[in-house]
Amino acid sequence: MKTLILTQSDVNQLLDLGEAISAVEGAFLAHGRGETRMPSKVYLQLPDNMGDFRAMPAYISGSAGVKWVNSHPENPRRHGLPTVMGLYILSDPLTALPLAILDATLLTAVRTGAAAAVASRHLASKRPPKRLGLVGCGVQARFILDAHRQLFSDLEVVAADISRQAAERFSDENDTTVGSIEEAAACDIVCTATPSRRPVLRRQWLSEEAHVNAMGADAPGKQELELQVLLDADVFVDDREQAFESGEVNVPLHQGELSPSGVRGTLGELLAGHASRSSRSLTVFDSTGLAIQDLALARNIYEKARHQGMGREVEFIQG
Repeated sequence: MKTLILTQSDVNQLLDLGEAISAVEGAFLAHGRGETRMPSKVYLQLPDNMGDFRAMPAYISGSAGVKWVNSHPENPRRHGLPTVMGLYILSDPLTALPLAILDATLLTAVRTGAAAAVASRHLASKRPPKRLGLVGCGVQARFILDAHRQLFSDLEVVAADISRQAAERFSDENDTTVGSIEEAAACDIVCTATPSRRPVLRRQWLSEEAHVNAMGADAPGKQELELQVLLDADVFVDDREQAFESGEVNVPLHQGELSPSGVRGTLGELLAGHASRSSRSLTVFDSTGLAIQDLALARNIYEKARHQGMGREVEFIQG
């Protein structure tokens, strides 16, 4: 059997944002029902190279795969390359044959944006939300914005960044308003997507009915939210094991400022009916990025490629 090779250009043509959101939501639900297998991310830290690699394997009902992805924040400035790049290997779990090897750079960005939108759909108290605040105007912010616009119409968007130039450039490209972090935090939904190791979002800036998607903390030591935000909110994580070690909650947990019981559950458990909201109106979704999200989207892309005859076939393994 031949392996299908899909470049970033192929993936870009095959991706449909609505389908991506549905695939990611389905992955959350399967995870909440206990129907997935997902070992923790494996980190290969490369401090001398100012970055790291991550291996992310997963299995969902007849599909298996692994993503090999990096995070090198200095890449754009020093090498003219993206901060994040990835490859995905999709395999047949029955035979172990590699079905496809595809670009995972775009896949990662899209599934992350989709995850934020799914969380907002199920956790935002204001229905429908009218204002979206973006804190951090890097590459990921565009995909978070696009996914929210897919689900919520007529959103007023406030974009903020520590670099005013970055916020203005983002605003010009995506038709948003430029504001301060405090102004972005006053919105119905607030999405943080920064590499910060110090809180950038204060509790006093948030309304009582705000929903926060904390998307930036995906490694030990990263933190975007002031502790009081977590203490006052219903906090849902994407996966306990990952979030406790590398998500938004990782720092306060390890410092003893937050207990594991301060987390209401996972988003998947909420979707599956195994976790619930309290009477609190303030909510937080702590996203670390799940391998099952990548797998669900990779499978969707692969099946569409086969149906449309896209990609290039290579015979890696001769039987």
